[in-house]
Amino acid sequence: MARKKQFNYFEAMNEISTQINQSSELLYQILTDYEYHQAIEKAEAIHQLERKADAIVAKIIDELAISFITPIDREDIVSLTNSLDDIIDNINEVTYLLENLVVKSLRPQTLEFSSLIKEATEGVCQATTEFPKFKNSKTLKKLIKNVNDIERKADLLYSGLTKEMYLTESNAIEIIKWRDLYNKFEAIVNQSERAVNTIGALVIKNS
Repeated sequence: MARKKQFNYFEAMNEISTQINQSSELLYQILTDYEYHQAIEKAEAIHQLERKADAIVAKIIDELAISFITPIDREDIVSLTNSLDDIIDNINEVTYLLENLVVKSLRPQTLEFSSLIKEATEGVCQATTEFPKFKNSKTLKKLIKNVNDIERKADLLYSGLTKEMYLTESNAIEIIKWRDLYNKFEAIVNQSERAVNTIGALVIKNS
């Protein structure tokens, strides 16, 4: 009887990061030519990617329950998997906020913030792809630093946009809408940084 092929945890986590990257690309496209009703329709593609990622997360957890040997500690696989899952969950939640808060038009620099999200998630995807080669990788440390740098840019943008909103916006409902959106945008970039920093910590632990 042929032996069952060993489950590839690195490959599975990379699949999640691919769904993340595709989701952020789609979000950027939605915001580039933003129109409320079209955004709701286009968001379905992001919902589908999020469901695919959830299925991979479930598969990883199921495999951990029956695997005798794992490439890194089980709790570390769970930690990184959860970090990745948080990113795509929050990208998905942005689309629901746009719909449920009935956002009819975008505030200035929204697309700039989305661009930083896209850059951060691209960095996560690259770092996750490189992670299996961490013992010999010449680029992983730089990839992690790049996401850290993007997170700092996003922090500055978040602070500036939030301050400008409170100084100039008189409509309380608009403030509530955009406070929630800005917080979600920042959370996505913060979680992207958390994911690559988790990878960095695991490299040190397993070297």
